Amino acid sequence: MTAATTTAAAAYRGSHTADRSPEELREIISHVGAELELAPAEDIIEWAAATFGEKFCVTSSMGDAVLAHLASKVVPGIDVVFLDTGYHFAETIGTRDAVEASLPVNLITIAPEQSVAEQDAEHGKDLYKTDPDRCCALRKVAPLAASLANYDAWATGLRRAETQNRVISPVIGWDARKGKVKVSPIARWSDEQVEKYIEENDILVNPLVYDGYPSIGCWPCTQRVAPGEDPRSGRWAGLNKTECGIHA
Repeated sequence: MTAATTTAAAAYRGSHTADRSPEELREIISHVGAELELAPAEDIIEWAAATFGEKFCVTSSMGDAVLAHLASKVVPGIDVVFLDTGYHFAETIGTRDAVEASLPVNLITIAPEQSVAEQDAEHGKDLYKTDPDRCCALRKVAPLAASLANYDAWATGLRRAETQNRVISPVIGWDARKGKVKVSPIARWSDEQVEKYIEENDILVNPLVYDGYPSIGCWPCTQRVAPGEDPRSGRWAGLNKTECGIHA
């Protein structure tokens, strides 16, 4: 463990940063956004851990363990939040379990307020077919927002290379809807950089990635993608929808 890692870990665990207003949080990032834009992913995570302490977490959809691995190197024991929508592929749940077992992270699984059966009873069966936006709002957006209530900042694996809608995603930004600092340590990484990191560090990858699913969401709304197609074209195929709403 390097001195920088030790410092970041010490700042994270056991630290109790004072409650900060949205205005104070925005003021903090206004001074570092440009400075960290070209920084290595590890430095970005180190800054966030030192700045927000235990009020900083990492989120993961378990397409791979790249971000969880990066964060655990800098801050062993860091909170990694996983959203179990009730519609995940078995391979995604398996990847989550493997990450929890193999990495020094505090994995936190959260779930929607209603089970799938309860949602079917209230909103009609298979809401993902009749109103996919509403389904995402209930099973993804709302529970994640609730789980982040005690954090000031959250890290995502968002990358600009994934879709045109994400081109302007800053490395350090402000999520106005959640009132949180949004950290995207690998926002600038290309597909090649991700693949290199996975290979060099023997990173866990959801097996579906190698079975034609480069972008993995809930099983009812995710299809295989043909070689050469947009990696996210298998998400909500045939619908005028490209995001679940978490990053909108």
